[in-house]
Amino acid sequence: MTVDLLLGLQWGDEGKGKIVDVLTSKYDIIARFQGGPNAGHTLEFDGIKHVLRTIPSGIFHSNNINVIGNGVVIDPVVFKQEIDGLAKFNLDLKSKLIISRKAHLILPTHRLLDAASEASKGKAKIGSTLKGIGPTYMDKTGRNGIRVGDIELADFEEKYRALANKHEEMIKFYDVAIQYNLPELEKEFFEAIQDLKKLDFIDSEEYLNQAQKAGKSILCEGAQGSLLDVDFGTYPFVTSSNTTAAGACTGLGIAPNKIKEVYGIFKAYTTRVGSGPFPTEDFTDAGDMMASIGNEFGSVTGRKRRCGWLDLVALKYAIQVNGVTQLMMMKGDVLSGFETLKVCTSYNYKGEIIQHLPYNIEEENVKPVYTEFKGWKADLTGLTTYESLPKELKEYIEFIEKEVEVPIKIVSVGPDRKQTILK
Repeated sequence: MTVDLLLGLQWGDEGKGKIVDVLTSKYDIIARFQGGPNAGHTLEFDGIKHVLRTIPSGIFHSNNINVIGNGVVIDPVVFKQEIDGLAKFNLDLKSKLIISRKAHLILPTHRLLDAASEASKGKAKIGSTLKGIGPTYMDKTGRNGIRVGDIELADFEEKYRALANKHEEMIKFYDVAIQYNLPELEKEFFEAIQDLKKLDFIDSEEYLNQAQKAGKSILCEGAQGSLLDVDFGTYPFVTSSNTTAAGACTGLGIAPNKIKEVYGIFKAYTTRVGSGPFPTEDFTDAGDMMASIGNEFGSVTGRKRRCGWLDLVALKYAIQVNGVTQLMMMKGDVLSGFETLKVCTSYNYKGEIIQHLPYNIEEENVKPVYTEFKGWKADLTGLTTYESLPKELKEYIEFIEKEVEVPIKIVSVGPDRKQTILK
């Protein structure tokens, strides 16, 4: 029996979907433990690019079960679109995909609330993806939410109506102009609910507990990144769930002492989407090059990502909070062609040099302190062994390992599952 955990260590978009896809053959069960449909996990193989929003990244492998855990919030409409998009691949979703009854549902009025709330903030917007995720988690913690298991109850539509009516009153409170046709949105929602009911709903904590007893291997898959964690991220510019390792326990019902390996995914540089502090953001041609070569646009939202140099202060913090045991470095190929690379090794925080992530990393308080490295010119995308990597890249990797005191076991040199080097 093995329970391992895979999560992102930056502000999301690290490439978790690809690594889950690469590792899936080792596991019987892939279980998504938090987040909503704003999290696009991109997988690329056989010349086809796939973007998954809610469904775990093991869905393309024939020999495992994919679990959507209780910590996830599900938009039935988006979920139906995702299912429809997979139809051409002839996947046996009925037997491969199961959903926790305790997962919360995103209602159409949650999306409207999200839009009204963000519009009311003006210049103080937090950069919400407007998918209704924040309001859904607010209802969850406010004990008002509707869960997947409620679909099976006779009074489901009454529960829906009561909450939707409450949301409409809240939307009026924001006093902003948003246009919507709720009857049309609700028609689409209830049609999608019927599709959702075609899949099996489970008591996921019991299912996973029994799976462990039966000796099954489980990979817990996180969404977003550690610096977007609602407790430990760059609050308030964060997501609404716990993206760190602890979220796997609460989002699946797996006990902490059952988790063995914690795989931490990070890019060879840093990106972030939306608003919020970003100490190593690069506003020169270097940042533009990273964005262009790395195709740094959201797989679901299409939003351009802000780009900058690797921040080891933030990376060490994420490793510490998560108890990371192995690292995977993504997009090493994107840095090919830079004359000089920079890595942030400490912060100048209000005139003091520090090496930990402080409470506030806004620009007026924090200035990055960089160590520079010689770049490399080689095209990495066709390389297959660690020994074949340029000397400068190996020095870059070994410096990171020494600084963070955790080994880098995988180096990704391209988007395809085959462009993955084991170290």
